[in-house]
Amino acid sequence: MSAAPDNPIWQALCSDHAALGGGDALAAAYRAEVAPFVGVAAADTRCGRALAERLGERETCYLVGVIPPQVPGWQLHDHGVIDQMVCADAPDVPPGPPTVELGPEHLADMLALTALVYPGYFRRETPRMGRYLGIYADGRLAAMAGERMSLPGWREISGVCTHPDHLGRGYAQRLVALATRRIAAAGRRPFLHVSATNTRAKRIYEHLGYADRVVLAHYVLQR
Repeated sequence: MSAAPDNPIWQALCSDHAALGGGDALAAAYRAEVAPFVGVAAADTRCGRALAERLGERETCYLVGVIPPQVPGWQLHDHGVIDQMVCADAPDVPPGPPTVELGPEHLADMLALTALVYPGYFRRETPRMGRYLGIYADGRLAAMAGERMSLPGWREISGVCTHPDHLGRGYAQRLVALATRRIAAAGRRPFLHVSATNTRAKRIYEHLGYADRVVLAHYVLQR
């Protein structure tokens, strides 16, 4: 198994997702229209300075795992910790409604759902990071889940959203199970990130066979 995703944003931008952003030996960032995530090679001031030089006109970014002590011209805010969970065995897929492979024709629906449930993270070009699945009900996108960060041997599940009118129907569990199996079938290990306080989501993931691997720092970077 390749190196574990202890610094997942940096690791993805230095490997599978290099074409979706830019960086050097010290700092890297996804393009703003792809994702608001940035990373550094190490938690030192040199990397913080390199990151500041790379951020351009952005206003808000997010770091996970490795955090520099300062980024000149920016404020670092502790956003609490997140649990990184991994799945060792592909789960069974719960029964449920048909799923749809989400593509460009579904982008407006994806943006509307994520803006409602998961604001600030999903952008117009976020779908370039991986594949997304959805469930439609009552003429609208009721739930979705897909792939985000990619690095050798590992693939992150993210964008797990359910419209408030469709909670409690098992849609998220079905979509995450399908995405997990697809990642495992490709020879990679599925992982995801979730707030330790989001007990409802954690119960769903644990039911599917996900277990805590490591606790990571999560910081917001604001100009």
